[in-house]
Amino acid sequence: MSSMMFEPPYASAEAFSEELRSDGHTVLAPTSLPAAIGLSSSELDRLKPFWQDLPADAYLRDGGRYRFRRHACFVAEGSQLTQAPHRAHWQPLDYNALHGGIDRWFAPMEPAMLADPAWSTLLLSLARITSALKGKPADQAWFIEAHQFRIDTTDGIGRPTPEGAHRDGVDLVAVMLVDRQGIKGGESRVFEAQGPQGQRFTMGAPWTLLLLDDERVIHETTPIQPVAERGWRDTLVITLRAGGFQSS
Repeated sequence: MSSMMFEPPYASAEAFSEELRSDGHTVLAPTSLPAAIGLSSSELDRLKPFWQDLPADAYLRDGGRYRFRRHACFVAEGSQLTQAPHRAHWQPLDYNALHGGIDRWFAPMEPAMLADPAWSTLLLSLARITSALKGKPADQAWFIEAHQFRIDTTDGIGRPTPEGAHRDGVDLVAVMLVDRQGIKGGESRVFEAQGPQGQRFTMGAPWTLLLLDDERVIHETTPIQPVAERGWRDTLVITLRAGGFQSS
């Protein structure tokens, strides 16, 4: 596996919305987040400790032991964010051929994390971005699923997206890098869903934010391998969908 890292094609806080509309994806540097979503890296850093106690993902069909996660659901309407009752994560087989078609019950996110003001600011900002992207009114209801992930290299390799290149069946996907330590790989790849164009880059700086118009692009992250005794990659993945949560 190559250790070469391509810098993300960062968009400015002023241009990212237009780039998301025109290209179907955009990447924001941590320094652009205050203007783009109203949060600084230091505010987001308060959330980092909550990645230290993620339970193992018991649903990996490849037999791996490399993924740990928590999950929570919300509804955003205008300036109002409401946590939904804990529910299973479900995707159709059309979008996830490996793990689709089953109810996956993951451990809930920690209440202390969800009570941090940075959490509601983040989700409501992503809701505003999605409304603008889809041409919806500011009070459009968005059904949000949030996933904390840790992919580690205990077994020598970790797979952030074992299902391969995919869509999620939502309107917007937000992927934030929380941390990466002692690894190589983990390259983000974004492709047109109906065309040949694509980009590849590695998110290396904590709180780099990748935004994806899920109707227009597919995405994946390449496996990671250790370059130290222990390595891991922590991410926060947030999806927003109109009309309700996906459900069996």
